[in-house]
Amino acid sequence: MIPRRDFITLLGGAAAWPLAARAQQPRMPVVGFVNAADADASLAAAFRKALGETGYVEGQNVTVEYHWIEGQLDRAPALMADLVRRRVAVIATVGGGLAIAAKAATATIPIIFGVGDNPVKLGLVASLARPGGNATGFNYFQQEVVAKRLGLLHELVPKAVRVAVLVNPAATAAETILRDVQEAARVIGLQIQVLNASTSREIDEAFAALARERPDALFVAGNGLFAIRRTQFVAMTARDRIPAAYADRDTVAAGGLMSYGTNGADIIRQLGVYTGNILKGAKPADLPVVQATRFEFVINLQTARTIGIEVPPKLLAIADEVIE
Repeated sequence: MIPRRDFITLLGGAAAWPLAARAQQPRMPVVGFVNAADADASLAAAFRKALGETGYVEGQNVTVEYHWIEGQLDRAPALMADLVRRRVAVIATVGGGLAIAAKAATATIPIIFGVGDNPVKLGLVASLARPGGNATGFNYFQQEVVAKRLGLLHELVPKAVRVAVLVNPAATAAETILRDVQEAARVIGLQIQVLNASTSREIDEAFAALARERPDALFVAGNGLFAIRRTQFVAMTARDRIPAAYADRDTVAAGGLMSYGTNGADIIRQLGVYTGNILKGAKPADLPVVQATRFEFVINLQTARTIGIEVPPKLLAIADEVIE
């Protein structure tokens, strides 16, 4: 017969078993998702969907922390240091500056990046096929993209001779973009005027220069800060009736004239898939950097009419999307 005191002890131990079991359950992995642009529910949804394709459901077997730094790259080092301090399972980034900040913060936590410049040149990987470290991801910039976008702008505005090029000199891809656009301009026979803007104030100054000098067209380099200010870009180019080409569809959907570049959701999907693979045990060193292969050409027909541009039927026929 079990003494009463021992019986109570046994009961107490039995009651503690579920608590002990719960305490020993593994902590749900945390993914730090960091984007250089402003908050975008559709991109967050695309990331969740891609994670789901690999078997990870947010809130069930993975936690995702979304950080949108709204073009303020000076926030990146402290943010990355905090993610590293808390030992997140994966850091997923969009933007070259963010990827570099993540790489500087950790050599062990896996980093999945989306960058617009060559990740080998940026020091993120040893090679595209064999990254060799703790980082891999998606390269959404190819040399012919800039030349193609400038060529489409010229076909849309065939009488254009002087084209202003707006670039953020702080962007990791700025030097490559300028080199490629200048080379493409020489081939086409265009005169290029480079305008730099890395702050909101400098964007205002760039538009003041455009209003004074009246170029025939504007080529806007892809950049998170520019994407955040898309409403201003649309308003200013409409006011001054300047045909403008952008890298992202969202600016055209907001009223910009045309865009040619990688679909943003495609970038996020690849980040989500690779993040899921890492959570399953894959190593970044073994996952090759994916190169963008699909690009989209979008035209806003209503904007074209508003600024007096007649879109050639040829361009309407090859456009991936025409916004009426």
